[in-house]
Amino acid sequence: MLLRRPPVHVPSRVTPVTLPMAAFRPTLAQTMEFSRTQIGIAAAAGVLLLLVFFGYLIWLNNQGPVLERSLDVDPLSGTPNSISLNPLRDRSSEREAAKFIRAMRDGHCTEELAVWEKDYRRKYAKFICDSEAQHPLVSWELVDWEDSPPLRILKYRGKRRYTPDQKKSYKELFSLTLESKGGEWVTTKYDAMY
Repeated sequence: MLLRRPPVHVPSRVTPVTLPMAAFRPTLAQTMEFSRTQIGIAAAAGVLLLLVFFGYLIWLNNQGPVLERSLDVDPLSGTPNSISLNPLRDRSSEREAAKFIRAMRDGHCTEELAVWEKDYRRKYAKFICDSEAQHPLVSWELVDWEDSPPLRILKYRGKRRYTPDQKKSYKELFSLTLESKGGEWVTTKYDAMY
């Protein structure tokens, strides 16, 4: 035999009768009353925060591209192990350098150094392309930045493979020298130790 339970009535909404505290629930406007002093303090704090922020931006804008170099340096080259770069720096030279490095990594060395084939750097260009083919670049990071207008030297720490078909790799420093010609950056020198 099956027992039936009697139906239970559940109220569909809360009323002051079912929940007496519901009638006395204060609204947000009633609980948060602010005095003029509190509003003035909040406004002054907001203005001060904005002044500090814009002051910091002005300070950054007047700084060079490198904000700080680490005290730890590579013992052989003297290159700092890390640098802190200004987020507001002109990145056009970095973009040009990255384009050049990607072309070298992707095997387009002869196309990238075609201009070098026409002058005294012909043997050097051939040496670089042969070395890049034997020790392909896997990854790189910027570790130093030197400005001596119109030249800019960007130093990188790169990860290379011992041979193209090996997975084992080693780290080494390499640098690019870029020259500003009419507002555009042109790579004029590539130094690497293989």
